[in-house]
Order: sequence, then C-alpha cells, then structure tokens
Amino acid sequence: MHGVLRGLVVMGALLLMAAFAQNKVIMGVSIPAADHGWTAGIVYWANQTKGELEKKYPGIQVIVKTAKDASEQANQIQDLVTVNKINTLVILPYESAPLTKPVAAAKAKGVFVTVVDRGLTDPNAQDAYVAGDNPGLGRVSAEYMAKQLGGKGNIVILRGIPTVIDNQRYDAFMEVMKKYPGIKVLDQKYANWNRDDGFKVMQDFLTRFKQIDAVWAQDDDIAVGVLKAIDEAKRTDIKFVLGGAGMKEMIKKVMDGDKLITADVTYPPRMIQDAMMLTAEARVTGKPMKTPTIIPSVLVTKENAKEYYFPDSPF
Repeated sequence: MHGVLRGLVVMGALLLMAAFAQNKVIMGVSIPAADHGWTAGIVYWANQTKGELEKKYPGIQVIVKTAKDASEQANQIQDLVTVNKINTLVILPYESAPLTKPVAAAKAKGVFVTVVDRGLTDPNAQDAYVAGDNPGLGRVSAEYMAKQLGGKGNIVILRGIPTVIDNQRYDAFMEVMKKYPGIKVLDQKYANWNRDDGFKVMQDFLTRFKQIDAVWAQDDDIAVGVLKAIDEAKRTDIKFVLGGAGMKEMIKKVMDGDKLITADVTYPPRMIQDAMMLTAEARVTGKPMKTPTIIPSVLVTKENAKEYYFPDSPF
C-alpha cells in the first residue's frame, strides 16, 4: 500500500514538473533604445523588472532587447520567436505601423502579446494593452494651469510629435480651456519632445510675444529647453512652466520649491514595469489580463513630490 502511495506521489510530482516545463514563461521584452530621457527610463525599468520577475517566479526567463529603429525592432521580434522560442512578448513599438505586421505574425504563432504605450495600427495583433493616460495628462495640466492663473492670462503651448498621443493630450487640454475664456492661447507649435526644439520654439515665442504668463511644455525634455530660452532672454513675466512625464530633475525642482517649475504631471516610463508584471502574473496563473490597463496621470506638487522622485533612474 505504502509503495502504491509513494508511486502516486512521485507520479504526481512528475506530472506537476512536466506541466510547469510546458507552461514555462519565456518573455521577450522589446523596447526602443535610450535615445532620449523617457526611453532611457523605459530601458532602466525594463532591466530592473527582469531581475524582480526572475526572483518572484523561479523558472521564468525574461529577455530584454533594445532597438535603434523600427526595422531593427522588427528583426529582433523575429529572432525572439524563432531563436529564443518566446511564448510571451511585451513590446513598446518604436513606431506603430511598421511593427504591426511582425507583432501580428508572432501572435499568430501562439505568442501572448502585450503592447505598451504606442498602440499598433491593428488592435487584433495584441492580447493586452498598457499605457499612460494621455487625455488625462492634458486635462490635469489644463486644470492646474487655469487654477494657478486664476482663470486669466496669456499662455503658449509646445506640443510633441504629430501623433495620436499628442492629439489626445492637446485636445483634452483645449477642452478644459473652453471653460476659461479669460485664458488666451497665443500660439501652439510642435517641439518634438526634444530639448533643442523646445529651446528654438520658445525663443520664437519670446521674440513674438511681450507678455506670456505661463507655458505648457507638455514634456519635461521640452521644458528643459524652454527654461534655457527664458533664462537667456532674461524674461520675468512668465509665472511658471509646466512640463510632464516625471523627469527626476523636474521632480527635484518641484521638491525644492523652484520659482518656475511649481508642478509636474506624471507619464511614467515605469509603465513598462506594470506591463511586464501584469503579463507575467497572467501567464503564470492562467488568469486573464485586464485590458486596457491605463496608468493615471497624477499632478505632482511640493506636497507629494517625494513619492515620485527616483534618484537612481536615468530619467
């Protein structure tokens, strides 16, 4: 009898081990290379999370790949599927259109796909979607600016790159501004989420407009250029500059009570961590993953800035 029981226990253990081997999660994480502050943050958090996941779920394998452009990323996805034999893919596409087909091909081979931030042109190419709240970023920014200005004043807007993301932010911002006829938008221009372009666009605004009360830079990299332009022009009319995304230098300025950077709005590169964690949990437990998962945009002020300050992050 004991021998039979022992045999059953051993058999049960072997079946469990076989099931685990069959269900072993091999996760490919495909992200753009660190070509500016925000993507540097994405790369940092992806690598941090790889270590955390491998510790939390022994047996899981996480492979992080960075790409300098869309075609390199497409080739890497193919390698991840054919060479690394991944069964799970978490991808932040370099661009939406060129990555849709390669991702759809991976999904067709049975790979579970979570897309992060930049949506694909065909949502059927993914199983789950994790992103920041772009309309929320615009709305929170507009509400803060209107309140700080007491509902009246002249503002200028520096936008990102002509994309769906930028349109969502800008449209939500302008929707709030309709409630404040006393606030005049003098002009809005694209600054490509770039410091140098932020500097050039702001120089143009400063030359053309003698009275600017506040600046919506939408992005912390742009805001760095804006601050430089204001400083060089020695302008004192501007009450504050509002960026976004939660760059550590900007959060530190908010903490320290900087005169121009009085607040920030989050759009955290840490969303890659949320995407990887949620995907791994769904794959290991077999429970369906909630989609879409939208990470809220939060207003950062001196009161709560400490919670959003990560000095070790590159962003």
